[in-house]
Amino acid sequence: MEREMADRWLERSILGTVLVMLVFAALATGAVRPQDFVVVQGLLVVATGLWIVRFWVNPSHRIQWTPPCWAVIAFVGYALVRYHQADVEYVARQESIRILVYAWLFFIVLNNLHRQQTTQVLVAVLLGVGMLIAVYAVAQFLTRSNHVWHFVKPPQYAGRGSGTFICPNHLAGFLELLVPLALAALFLSRARALARILYAYVALVMLAGIGVSISRGGWLATAVALAALFAVLIQYRQHRRTALGVLVAILVGLGLFLKKSDRPMKRLQDTLAEGQLDSGLVRPELWKAAGRMWRDHLWWGVGPAHFDVRYPAYRTQHVQSRPLWVHNDYLNALVDWGVAGGAIIGAFLVALAWGAGRTWKYVQRGTNDLNPKGSDRSAHVLGACASLLALLVHSVVDFNMQVPANAMLTVTLMASLSSHLRFATNRYWVRPHSMGRLLATLLGGLACYYLAAQTSQRHRELSLSLTSSRAETWREWVARLEAAHAVEPQNPDTTYSLGEAYRLQSWEGNDDWEALAAAAMRWFDLGMRLNPYDPYNPLRYGMCLDWLKRHAQADVFFTWAWRLDPKNYYVSALRGWHYLQAGDLAAARQWLEHSRELKAYDNQVANTYLTIVLERLAHRDTSPPSTPPAPDR
Repeated sequence: MEREMADRWLERSILGTVLVMLVFAALATGAVRPQDFVVVQGLLVVATGLWIVRFWVNPSHRIQWTPPCWAVIAFVGYALVRYHQADVEYVARQESIRILVYAWLFFIVLNNLHRQQTTQVLVAVLLGVGMLIAVYAVAQFLTRSNHVWHFVKPPQYAGRGSGTFICPNHLAGFLELLVPLALAALFLSRARALARILYAYVALVMLAGIGVSISRGGWLATAVALAALFAVLIQYRQHRRTALGVLVAILVGLGLFLKKSDRPMKRLQDTLAEGQLDSGLVRPELWKAAGRMWRDHLWWGVGPAHFDVRYPAYRTQHVQSRPLWVHNDYLNALVDWGVAGGAIIGAFLVALAWGAGRTWKYVQRGTNDLNPKGSDRSAHVLGACASLLALLVHSVVDFNMQVPANAMLTVTLMASLSSHLRFATNRYWVRPHSMGRLLATLLGGLACYYLAAQTSQRHRELSLSLTSSRAETWREWVARLEAAHAVEPQNPDTTYSLGEAYRLQSWEGNDDWEALAAAAMRWFDLGMRLNPYDPYNPLRYGMCLDWLKRHAQADVFFTWAWRLDPKNYYVSALRGWHYLQAGDLAAARQWLEHSRELKAYDNQVANTYLTIVLERLAHRDTSPPSTPPAPDR
């Protein structure tokens, strides 16, 4: 009896820890900031430790090993191999840690949160959080607030509700995973009348949240998911009339929203408008670059999270900003992982769909005309399938799987859906004996140790890096950055920041300016070795050489930077600045004008120095300007 009670409390503790992970990630702007994902890593370590204890407290504890588990293990192994082959170790390691977190979360949910009562608590909490976030998004939309907590959203998201997410598209991605769960529970669960009213209200509020996000991909994904959901519901005679009524109500609400608000219609009109930040023409430019990148690395991909690393060489003129991701999760996976990784992901999805199809035949028996009470199992399976369908559709035009909050919610639903395969067959239950529990403890312990060590290291690095920006003196700023580099010597962003700190101090022109310039060059040189694809390290190295009047040597590094990123307006502008320093006004004019061709708007460096060049050409003055260009990246 004591063992059963301890096992029950351990299960509840794991449930609570997983819920804290999911809720925290959603409230912390999707956990996209490294300092927030560190908290997620720490919570996963706690959940893993609880699971290990549960193995030994309850010797009869069984695990499920459904077909998708093989694909999860295969992808984790493949990710670790590709990590060791990656060009930029730091970026690949952070991505591999995310893969490990998601994979381990899948196994924890699959084997600890599969009981019906546990599933109901999990879904109820998530629906409650989703409703509150949607209310926040509606308030943002109505008040035209541009804040998320204390953060200010980028200008391109003005006028759109984003809830606790910075990007409204990610809010839509989060809510579209929850709306089908609420609607399926409304129609198919065994809930009483009051609970059904709550489910209807929650679904309505979250649909409003998706509406005010003005996410075109979110709208499309939700529409497809709801169409599939209602196509199933109208097959039940006792639900047909109600389902049609709810569908009509949703369509009427959508029509009124589009009629009363001009912002949704304007965003739809901007879809094919050139030069607009909201234009849907930007994504095809990214897809074009990603397609070329994948063709060059067809089978194995460029490496974990290396699309952004390798993008400069494939940049198109129309995307001058840093894209980070492809804005298409399928193409992003092929670029990073190649055909081999894509095949493993495809095998996982096929295995999950096969399991859902087989499960549906058994769980839906509780819901028919002879048994009108409904079935919580069928409600959860149908809702989860529709939710995942929404995400699959949305992934064609966005990158929700790169947002930890949405990725973890997706993994949780996938694991929960796969756990329902136990209602179809008992063949996937495994009861580990002493050696099995020992092996599970060893694997869990290794995962705990690695994640705990990485969490601690990442936390110390981030604490130093983030506080460096608040340093009161230059020496304090540099000291904290150097301490962060000592904690994590593989981070190329830290070395770049250190190089910039020394370069800017050198350009103050004090007595030690030459020594400071030499120190800056050492950090930029290290950055070139840590990330050989970043054009900004050789660019800044060349600027230091120009500052030291070594213009011939500087030309080598400006050419190097241009070859790494040949269609970058800023690289071209600084190459023009370099020729201005060297006194070659004709070359300076050529590169500065080329920079303005690449980006005609918001190009201060090119505009400023082109004016200087034209004035010098008019007076044949070849002396370099006294003011260096402002830093940009």
